[in-house]
Amino acid sequence: MPGPYTKHFWTSAEPLYQQILQMPFNEELRRGTLPEDCFIYYMKQDALYLADFGRALALAGTRSAEPGQMLDFLAFAEGAVVVERALHEHYLQEYGATLDIPKSPSCEAYTGYLLRCAILEPLPVALAALLPCFWIYREVGQHILNHAAQPNRYQKWIDTYAGEEFGETVNKAISLTEKAAEETTEAMREQMKEAYLKSTRLEYLFWDAAWRKEGYPI
Repeated sequence: MPGPYTKHFWTSAEPLYQQILQMPFNEELRRGTLPEDCFIYYMKQDALYLADFGRALALAGTRSAEPGQMLDFLAFAEGAVVVERALHEHYLQEYGATLDIPKSPSCEAYTGYLLRCAILEPLPVALAALLPCFWIYREVGQHILNHAAQPNRYQKWIDTYAGEEFGETVNKAISLTEKAAEETTEAMREQMKEAYLKSTRLEYLFWDAAWRKEGYPI
């Protein structure tokens, strides 16, 4: 369960989370009527995103002052990447798709922000910036699982993000972020909240880009 600081971060961004639930992409995925081309585009972008997300997790992990915590973080990061990569490989193989497109503008903005945070910002801020990708996906997955039409052609996606293995990863991310918030200053906690909010906004843009199949004009 989140502690007081991570709960505050979540509450601050909850109105936007509610909008994410109601976005056309997630509503259509819940109904099982999401157009195949939208889903394939999304899986390609998500695979591109995951590569840089994994780098950001690793970079943040190596900055820990405690060797044991660093190893725990890197193991947790590896587990997160393995779960999501398996999902991407499953669907790309199922649809006979390859990573034949560049990152969308929204994907570039999101991964660029996470990498900048992982390299340049204090570690507590970097952890807060990385947290929404875990937490929001779990909550979206569980919401869709509870309200999904059956049968649903995207059930494996739903089961992955609503599943116990991913849930344990999310709990670990929340715990690490909570601990960092406990051990820092009020001013730093405010920076953490702002980083969490910005990543949540970028999550919204990533979902929206998937629905629009966003690309560069030339």
